[in-house]
Amino acid sequence: MLLAAVHFDLRSSVLSSPLSRASVATMDCAQVTLTVRGATSLGEVIAVVGSCETLGSWCPQKAVPLQPSEYDGTIWKKTITVPSGVETKYRYFTGFFLESKNAGGPCQVIVNKWETHQLPRSLSPSESDLEIDDRQFGFHNGIECVDSGWLTFQTEIRLRLHYSVKPPVSITKMKFKKSRFRLKLMLEGFEEEDDEESPSSWHKMTPTLEISMISDGGYKSRHSQPECGYALEPTQWTEYSIHTMDPDNLELVFEFFEEDLSEKVVQGDVHPGHVGTACLLSSSFVESGKDNGIVTLPIMSRNSRQTIGKVRVDYLVIRPIQGFQCDMHQSFSKHWRKRRPLDVGHRGAGSTHAAKHHKIRENTIASFLSAASHGAAYVEFDVHLSKDFVPIVYHDLTCCISTKKKNDKHSMVLFEVPVKDLTFDQLQLLKLAHTTAMKVHDHKDLMDEEEYIDEHQPFPSLSQIFQAVPEHVGFNIELKWISQMKDGSWDANLSTYFNMNQFLDVILTCVLQNAGKRRIIFSCFDPDVCAMVRRKQNKYPVLFLTQGVSDIYPQLMDIRCQTTQIAMSFAQSEDILGISAHTEDLLRNMDCIKVAQSKGLVVFCWGDDNNDHENRRKLREQGIDGLIYDRICDDQIEQPNIFKVEDKVSLKEVIPEETLKSCACSTYSIPCSSVPCSSKARAGSGESDSGLSSS
Repeated sequence: MLLAAVHFDLRSSVLSSPLSRASVATMDCAQVTLTVRGATSLGEVIAVVGSCETLGSWCPQKAVPLQPSEYDGTIWKKTITVPSGVETKYRYFTGFFLESKNAGGPCQVIVNKWETHQLPRSLSPSESDLEIDDRQFGFHNGIECVDSGWLTFQTEIRLRLHYSVKPPVSITKMKFKKSRFRLKLMLEGFEEEDDEESPSSWHKMTPTLEISMISDGGYKSRHSQPECGYALEPTQWTEYSIHTMDPDNLELVFEFFEEDLSEKVVQGDVHPGHVGTACLLSSSFVESGKDNGIVTLPIMSRNSRQTIGKVRVDYLVIRPIQGFQCDMHQSFSKHWRKRRPLDVGHRGAGSTHAAKHHKIRENTIASFLSAASHGAAYVEFDVHLSKDFVPIVYHDLTCCISTKKKNDKHSMVLFEVPVKDLTFDQLQLLKLAHTTAMKVHDHKDLMDEEEYIDEHQPFPSLSQIFQAVPEHVGFNIELKWISQMKDGSWDANLSTYFNMNQFLDVILTCVLQNAGKRRIIFSCFDPDVCAMVRRKQNKYPVLFLTQGVSDIYPQLMDIRCQTTQIAMSFAQSEDILGISAHTEDLLRNMDCIKVAQSKGLVVFCWGDDNNDHENRRKLREQGIDGLIYDRICDDQIEQPNIFKVEDKVSLKEVIPEETLKSCACSTYSIPCSSVPCSSKARAGSGESDSGLSSS
């Protein structure tokens, strides 16, 4: 949450809502006075956004701020003009309305918390004047459903200390070699406006700092630091999150306290044991040209100019999506309706390179259509970028291209090329083979007929997939990113990749512009990508892909990826929908499924073990939410999609409207967990999502 450093004047013309718009003036209108109750922090307001033009047409930048009562600052009111006799849907949110840094520009709206009920509030005024008391912010039809905001104009900087590679703190001074330290991060270097009434200070905001810690045993998310900070633990991931409107002008200072030192190092110190500091300037991120990386800082002694050691800081900068604004019409980020386990087609109809693979090439339009015709609720596929930033569907980070030897038309030489180094047009021209062909000298993919039917072509663009696959088929989009192994090696030997913000902005914009009513789930093996997707957009859920403990795959460097248990802690701390766990690990301990679900997490599973019918039976018995497997076309005869069947059932014939409204929450949705729904009512609920609502 961001805190305003200045006085916020609701009477300002910058913030006033336009009550007389051309479209409203041409129809009968009603004056509606809205009242809602909610506590806010300094400078924070409650605002309303909705389906009509007066309420911003769901755009938060055009929302209407309410005014606090003169006698009770927790009561907020506003009179708005809406079309008479027409249903208007609306939601409340808390946040800040900041004057644009450009004179005369629109407000910059920061959303802190917003109501995310699947059925929003509504009004249909038949009188010229109407008063509506919506009681408590976040509660609608007796159900609390509130989610955190996303990045609109602010930037989030994360600094992390962990033992993934080696201990983050290295002490060189003999005096402190055996000392145990506590660390606290302080924000310095920003200046606050003295004149609270100065209009020029409206866009100034005080950066906020919170700390999170995760481990196998649990998590403690986004809270204030104790007076002398925390000690670092080898099995723990410690992360500091800073929200700021001025990401390039911060001084970030780590303070080191020796736990066992009772004497004051510097005369006049408030705290004993304060032995040193390490300073990081946020401007260095810009100078490096990277939004994620590692910096090593010297730890300077408090009572001399000597260094006593160094600290290794992992950093991540999360920026808002460039060139796209999310609306507030609907959110599925934490919404999931429990039903029977869902079948998810791995790479469509299955991996081409798996044992007894399906005859259709993986990750092609034909493969997705085949899986869909056999009843797949979702198809799973990997998306990354071509050299010219086109989102493409392909599994591997590299591909093999062939050249023919001179004067020998039957011989071929294969070269492994990173997909990121080829443009979209170049990829369309390729006749390719899987990288395993280099090891086994198998050129069968290359020896096929030269002419392909378009639906069987590799490297379709993500836009093409959206256009070609029926909308009732959900997409489980794995965002392809490089991983580092515990031995220091990297996926496909690629130690460098795209700028993470730019990579995600391109893909997320494509999805948000093309998804329509399609059900979307994002997933990734990289926890930073998962965190960034959650913070950059407000509509679709995220699953953290984890391999856990594996005999098949090498251990990953990042400690957040090393066990299914810490993956659960990460998912809870980041407030994402759940995890997609490796079945190899789940089969060792099936209780993990129930444990994760008891923590409010949705659980999918993946891996070659899912191709065994008996394993799938066991997982279904344990209540797994989704099964990603290869041979979906062999396992099932052609049948309709489960969501298509559900859409044909009239909700009003199944369940009374009042009961439907009372079950607007989800089984696992953490914001809605205060009032559980009965399983019988939920079975007929109108939300046809794999858990995503179709409304």
